[in-house]
Amino acid sequence: MGLTDDTTPAAVVRRQYLASATGDLAALRATLAPDVEWTEMAGFPLAGTYRTPEGVTSGVMEKLAQDWDGWAAHDDTYVADGENVVVLARYTATHQATGKPLNVRVAHHFTVRGGLIVRFEQFTDTALVRDAATA
Repeated sequence: MGLTDDTTPAAVVRRQYLASATGDLAALRATLAPDVEWTEMAGFPLAGTYRTPEGVTSGVMEKLAQDWDGWAAHDDTYVADGENVVVLARYTATHQATGKPLNVRVAHHFTVRGGLIVRFEQFTDTALVRDAATA
């Protein structure tokens, strides 16, 4: 069984990170359920809940790419429990307007059903993100 046909929750989440890292938004959308709920934390520049795979990539990934150079989520630790996957990671980027670097820890909670991500919630130090984006 190859990576793309593994529908375990952790494998689906890992494919989402790999697609994000390579900028392959079509592959990223393929990991998301049609009725996905993707929540960026209150205080984060893109705070709110995004729905549909297209809504997530246009409202989050494309916007991050517009405002930040080299935006990346470096996933390092996976904790899987049934359909729930928590990933500890790190965001790195440089804000385009301020030139300030960002290097902050983050936790992501995914819910995966039927081989697709149905829910995402982000937890991060939004003050560090705001500071990097503020002149």
